[in-house]
Amino acid sequence: MNETDGKNDVAAEDRLIRKMALMAFLLNLALALVKGYLARQSSSLAITAGAIDSATDSIASLAVLGGLLTSTRKTRTFPLGLYKIENLISVVIALFIFFAGFEIAARVLQPPTERPDIRMPLLWWILGCTAATFFFGKYALYLGRKTESPALLAEGRHRQVDVLSSVVVLISVLLNYYQVDLRYGFLTIDRMAALLVLIFIGKAGWELLSDGMRVLLDASVDYATLDRARKIIEKEPAVKEVTALVGRNAGRFRFISAEVTLRILDFKKAHQVADRVEKQIREEIPHVERVKLRYAPTASKIRRVAFPVLADGETISDHFGEAPQFLICQMDTETGEIQRKVLLKNPHGKESKGKGIMAARFLVNHNIDMLGARKKMEQSGPGYVFSDAGVETFEVSGNTATEALQVFMS
Repeated sequence: MNETDGKNDVAAEDRLIRKMALMAFLLNLALALVKGYLARQSSSLAITAGAIDSATDSIASLAVLGGLLTSTRKTRTFPLGLYKIENLISVVIALFIFFAGFEIAARVLQPPTERPDIRMPLLWWILGCTAATFFFGKYALYLGRKTESPALLAEGRHRQVDVLSSVVVLISVLLNYYQVDLRYGFLTIDRMAALLVLIFIGKAGWELLSDGMRVLLDASVDYATLDRARKIIEKEPAVKEVTALVGRNAGRFRFISAEVTLRILDFKKAHQVADRVEKQIREEIPHVERVKLRYAPTASKIRRVAFPVLADGETISDHFGEAPQFLICQMDTETGEIQRKVLLKNPHGKESKGKGIMAARFLVNHNIDMLGARKKMEQSGPGYVFSDAGVETFEVSGNTATEALQVFMS
């Protein structure tokens, strides 16, 4: 996927999210009007609670729509975009939900009034409102997970809570229709249903508020995403170590920053590696708006020098890819002292094709800094692998690795 395709995908998602926000506003407005009319006709506190909930939802949905129209814009004042508006909207929705809960609680605590007047048409209207809320919520959650939009996920979760509260209202209306008289003190069926709706509303509000505040306070990107980014960076042969990796969310977009140590000393090559890794992260992880890779060359006097050797572990092989073993010598470049020697079996020596390239990748994964071989490797497949990884290669003199190191250090 190229950069143009990525921008087109984001633009398509933006249009889809705005369309869903408009549909949410229209649905909430319709539900508020219908429930308000039904509450007026029936004098039911439970239906009144549902009407208040839908009315506040319609206002919140209008705020969501306005926010989505501006969240992806970039201005001179906000050059990185206004992505956090989506999360701010989630907090605003939560506050509207708490307000609705306060209104319902106030009505529940008022002195009892007459019994609700429930008729069969009202039951069908409540059932229709419940079904509309259920199916819209499912669709909003589906699109929210697909686009990773906090606003749509918030809308979908809130619709789930609305379905539960609508079911409570429906049960209350049914019991009142069949004149089942259950009460606890001054709490009638109608008031108990309103209290249950209040509990659902409070839970939904708290979840939206906490999720929105996490992003507004720059909480980290989830661990799974950071781990995925780390693996992408570590796959790059020129990267010796990832020293720091952080990320943050802003709306449905992610911003990732990493600090790495490179084997490459050449600044131009290091810049190319950084560009390559940043592009790979944006392609493999969805909704990454910006990747910043800070890099530094390896600053160490300790060098790991590898040689292709025969079965005795010392004699240098004439053929790099077919060598049965590789000897890795860890040495101090200032004193010339060899601190450690490690023999590794060549797992690709008997491959029919590409053995040299596979052996080169094998050594790169073992963090070597230099490779000594019988022949020059600059214009060969393994040579390109070593060059991309920042591994220096040199032509050896002498028959053994020890002799080659002595000549190299002299």
